[in-house]
Amino acid sequence: MPGGQERILRRRIGSVKNTKKITRAMELIAATRVARAQQRARAARPYSVQLTSVIENLAAGGAEIDHPLLRRVDNVERVAFVICAGDRGLAGPYNSQVLRTAEREIQALRAEGGDYRILAVGRKVGDYFRFRNYRIDSSFAGFSDNPTFDNARDIAQRVRELFHSAEVDQVELIYTEFVSLGTQRAVVRRFLPLEPINVMAEAGGGDAAALAGFSFEPSAEGVLGDLLPRYVEARLLTALLDAAASEHANRQRAMKAATDNAEELIVKLSRAMNRARQEAITTEIMEIVGGAEALGADGDEAAGEDWNLQGLQNVRPEAASSTASGQTSG
Repeated sequence: MPGGQERILRRRIGSVKNTKKITRAMELIAATRVARAQQRARAARPYSVQLTSVIENLAAGGAEIDHPLLRRVDNVERVAFVICAGDRGLAGPYNSQVLRTAEREIQALRAEGGDYRILAVGRKVGDYFRFRNYRIDSSFAGFSDNPTFDNARDIAQRVRELFHSAEVDQVELIYTEFVSLGTQRAVVRRFLPLEPINVMAEAGGGDAAALAGFSFEPSAEGVLGDLLPRYVEARLLTALLDAAASEHANRQRAMKAATDNAEELIVKLSRAMNRARQEAITTEIMEIVGGAEALGADGDEAAGEDWNLQGLQNVRPEAASSTASGQTSG
């Protein structure tokens, strides 16, 4: 049928236009959310910086503590991996980069004969490793795009339980670090054990004089022991906020690419539809011309037959008279 291809292409163009509207809306939503996630990350940074500064100053002031979070093992055999990814897809390579990085780390540990625990943060992490028959210790989901301090505290509590009970010797944090809107990278950070107190003081440049006018109850060591768990929670919250901003940035780029691809596809389908329409019009014109020529040919044949009949009618009387005269003379 001449217009069949045109109708199919018209339906496809309509479908692609609807998809383009969806991807454009998702792009705008992601752009708004990434800005909000950046603001939340900046708002949480002063707390983390101040907490780190207090710990460094306490360490520089001579406070020493034997805290479970500082326990170090010479031969690390059991490692817990806190893997942070998204709850949803449509975010480009965001989830796949983190998952592949985590899987490489786990396989490297298993190749050395070590054991692992997986703390899955995000539905995509749980689905990925559960499908591949990895053991998952704990799962946390439903907040990947908008994490809160309570979420970080729940995860940190489970991490501390594993570390305090010596079920694991080390904890690795795997997430996507937000560098800029155009750059995000999957990173692996050692989460536990924490750096020794003297290392914190030297690396952070703690100031012992800052504590000269303060007295601590029950003691500086007691305050330091209470701050270390808060420090772990703050670090984890920073990682979750970075991961959320990275997810929104990746989703914004992915939806923009999808919108651009939909626009290109609409242009290609429109051209194909115009060609199909032109072909259909040309076919109809050829059919009309062919029909007209056929009718013209039939008219010429009919006119020729009429002329022959008239000629025969004119000849027959003369032939009859000549035949009759011949018979008489004979």
